[in-house]
Amino acid sequence: MAEKVTIATVARHARVSRQTVSNVLNAPHIVREETRQRVQEAISTLGYRASQAARQMRTGRSRLIAVRIEPTRDGINGSVLDRFLHGLTETAEAAGYRTMLYTASDTEREITTYDDLLSAYDLDGFVLTGTDHGDPRTAWLADRGVAFVTFGRPWDDPAAHPWVDVDGAAGTAQATDHLLAHGHRRIGFLGWPAGSGVGDDRRSGWRTALRAAGVDPTGLDRETEDGIAEGERSMRDLLAGAEPPTAVVCASDSLALGALQAVRAAGVAAAVVGFDDTPVAAAIGLTSVSQPLGEAAARCVDLLTAVLDGHQQTPAPVLLQPSLVRRHTA
Repeated sequence: MAEKVTIATVARHARVSRQTVSNVLNAPHIVREETRQRVQEAISTLGYRASQAARQMRTGRSRLIAVRIEPTRDGINGSVLDRFLHGLTETAEAAGYRTMLYTASDTEREITTYDDLLSAYDLDGFVLTGTDHGDPRTAWLADRGVAFVTFGRPWDDPAAHPWVDVDGAAGTAQATDHLLAHGHRRIGFLGWPAGSGVGDDRRSGWRTALRAAGVDPTGLDRETEDGIAEGERSMRDLLAGAEPPTAVVCASDSLALGALQAVRAAGVAAAVVGFDDTPVAAAIGLTSVSQPLGEAAARCVDLLTAVLDGHQQTPAPVLLQPSLVRRHTA
């Protein structure tokens, strides 16, 4: 596939700056004739659409933003990002932007992809998904002055850059309070290994809600990688204890589905609550915490356009509230 020709490509080919290309397209009278001819020849040789270039230079925008497609893993929680991407694409289109999707297998590869994309396309900015402690992606973009927002907060410095997030701790606290209201006292938690910003946040809501109710959470949680099989193993371990829980809150619907399988295999009555309210949760009647993904996507577009418009260097972050969708499993 031929490399996409951009304004940057024209500038490199003609050995001039992007501003000079802009002047040739919009105010040719201020450019020396020799330089003007060189730029026009580059545009002709490369086959660049001058009308598109002129429009782009007038606004200073390509109206193009990029976002990564995450791997689906077990096919359950991957649908969460699918819903976010759908909302982002629709909202961006309504605001006059197009969305470019890209893939990357890990953080290092993603940063390499940034460099490739910025060299090949006149991107306005990025929407990053999934943040963690010491995230090198945001540092790379910030160091180069590339506009971006994240769906996920900067865990080490909440004021580092514009972000939108969903309050995971509030979600698991709602789930725990719901179970407490139904008479449960020994409420377990299945979550990810410590050190994950999102995972630790969700665990903290469960722990805080139990302590507020006078319940000691010690020994009631298990750490595991995300997945159905992992959730089943962890729940089996909890149920094998001397005082097994009568209910469990999970950091994801994948873990919750595994927990349900363990509960049913053991033949015990234990309530299970998931997180993310995936289509699978709805299909099997799993109580789950729902994230306002459409609103999150819309707010990401709002923040990014605010940065691009120059209204605010660092717009105020947005922390959205989840809601508990109650079904027959809890």
